[in-house]
Amino acid sequence: MPKTVTFFLKVKISRVAPMVGLAILLWAAPTAAQSKSDDSVKKDSPARTYFTDTVLINQEGQPMRFYTDLLRDKVVIINTFFTTCTSVCPPMSKSLQAIQTWLGDRLGKDVHIISISVDAEVDTPTRLKDYAQKYKARPGWYFLTGKKANAEAALRKIGQFVESRDDHSTIIIIGNLQTGLWKKAMGLAKAGDLIKVVESVLDDKPEEVK
Repeated sequence: MPKTVTFFLKVKISRVAPMVGLAILLWAAPTAAQSKSDDSVKKDSPARTYFTDTVLINQEGQPMRFYTDLLRDKVVIINTFFTTCTSVCPPMSKSLQAIQTWLGDRLGKDVHIISISVDAEVDTPTRLKDYAQKYKARPGWYFLTGKKANAEAALRKIGQFVESRDDHSTIIIIGNLQTGLWKKAMGLAKAGDLIKVVESVLDDKPEEVK
């Protein structure tokens, strides 16, 4: 049976492939041992097949493949936002800034923070760069836009697509692509509580292959 627990009624944990919970479908990645033993497994893993390499554009105007460049082998912290949001987005971004500080040099190396715009037609790379600078984003924290169809495709893969930008979720998704562990947390929770969730996912270890 899948292992499911609740963390302060804010986080649901599930380790099963495919995983379905709280309107999100995520496919577990292969273990690190499996990935290292066969590069073709990594290339055509269930995770890559599910997430796909839909191309998004980051705040520097650079194209990034959703799975290969952003997710593969990383612990990822994913939220949705838009640059003109004045309600829930600023406090969520402030919490992500605190998580960035806590991560230190693990950001960009072991962990990616991924903020995907739900207003791709308005949020150009220039707008995203200005927004990123406001929160002192360092390399490894990616603010993403792109063609409307591509942005929507990526959002659908993580269960975060909305018809109206104002209806976007305040959920933060934390996943470990090497172990297949995914958690969801309320993005408006205290930064300290969010850091505990991130730490638990970051510390998760791949199961041994028997």
